[in-house]
Amino acid sequence: MNHIQILRADITALSCDAIVNAANQSLLGGGGVDGAIHRAAGPELLRECRTLGGCRTGEAKITKGYRLPAKFVIHTVGPVYSGAPDDAPLLADCYRNSLNLARENGVHTIAFPAISTGVYGYPLREATKVAVDTVRKWLEDNRDYLMDVTFCCFDDRTRGAYEEYEKKLSRQ
Repeated sequence: MNHIQILRADITALSCDAIVNAANQSLLGGGGVDGAIHRAAGPELLRECRTLGGCRTGEAKITKGYRLPAKFVIHTVGPVYSGAPDDAPLLADCYRNSLNLARENGVHTIAFPAISTGVYGYPLREATKVAVDTVRKWLEDNRDYLMDVTFCCFDDRTRGAYEEYEKKLSRQ
């Protein structure tokens, strides 16, 4: 049975098959969760990322986890929020493509940060709805594959948004 959990934690400390990196298009590190993952994984991650040729918004690419407890890092580039109609589909692509890539690589436990909600400016409640709805649909469409998903929240505000939306869904 597939499982979703919401956790306030440091994603770089999670022991799971894969963690997802909210990367920039270069995949060469940056601020926020991207910088933290690169620092924790060590210079080998940057070396491997240099071989990937970047990543377009909504796509996902996979590397080893190196010095992280996670075996893999799945890098995805979220949209910079503009209020345009394609923001939500691009954000959904990040989650869907990350899960598809995870499945292709035998990943059964995965942790996501709140993609695009930092410097990319995606409103937290809207991003949470896209994330949860997309992951739930993927799990339903892939019932034949065991996948445990963690929404790893950086702070209490983010965790609260995920818990509030999950509560709303469970009442429906």
